[in-house]
Amino acid sequence: MVATSLGNAGDLSPRAVATLRDADVIVAEDTRTARRLLADNRAARDDRPVISCYDANEAARADEVASLLAAGKNVALVSEAGTPLLSDPGFRVVAAAIAAGAPVVPIPGPSAVLAALVGAGLPTDRFVFLGFPPRKSGARRRLFQGVRALPFTLVLYESPLRTGATLDDLAAVLGADRRACVARELTKPYEEFVRDSLGALAERYRETRPLGEVTLVVAGAPDGAAGEEPLDDEELTARASELLAKGVSARDAADQLAALTGRPRREVYRLVVAAGSRDEAPDEAPDEAPDEASDDE
Repeated sequence: MVATSLGNAGDLSPRAVATLRDADVIVAEDTRTARRLLADNRAARDDRPVISCYDANEAARADEVASLLAAGKNVALVSEAGTPLLSDPGFRVVAAAIAAGAPVVPIPGPSAVLAALVGAGLPTDRFVFLGFPPRKSGARRRLFQGVRALPFTLVLYESPLRTGATLDDLAAVLGADRRACVARELTKPYEEFVRDSLGALAERYRETRPLGEVTLVVAGAPDGAAGEEPLDDEELTARASELLAKGVSARDAADQLAALTGRPRREVYRLVVAAGSRDEAPDEAPDEAPDEASDDE
């Protein structure tokens, strides 16, 4: 597994170049990028195949690589940029190689995870890499809710198209005051680290899309937050009553509590409606929640 440059060609190690020159087969996430890489480093060979390995064909490629290794071939695996397997294809290939009894050798080098982490100005002693978060906001918020109480620095990749929305979700779930960094175009001429609170970063990128590749780094939970327990229905209903008493609408209360807990909004909305109905009912009314409309969203 050969780590390749994120953007600065000077970051490719001599060991990586030598490995690519000697390999009998190159397995690449993007064959066009791989061929340019080989040509730029005088490692191209006409007698050697460069085969693709991406999400849709990785299972088949894993079997093919296992057969190549069994035949005594030396195979080099590269992703489009950075270290293979980290949010890139290759895990199945490596697993197949191990199952085949072949030596598996990492050739370390550039990694956007580590480059962003050490440049963000946040604690580096313990961190959690989340890869690419889900595309849909509800699923993203559930993921963030699951790591909200962790005291470890969080690192994740994101498309520039969704960076603003993801920062909004991070701010809603983790808290707008949580420190964070948007690392952009790492190792390239326009490399940039923007450090601020999640709330400020969400506002900055809500309408202005960042250019280039983006890695987000977020501070871990402050002391004491790790001991928080998830809210049960009774506690959630009490929170809903407090919000409604302050004049917050049922829809806004549901949005806030769904973000806080990571639970589905429809489920939270039913509890909010039940809390409102209970608070408005006279003392002698039976302790029953009224039927809710089916179109509560």
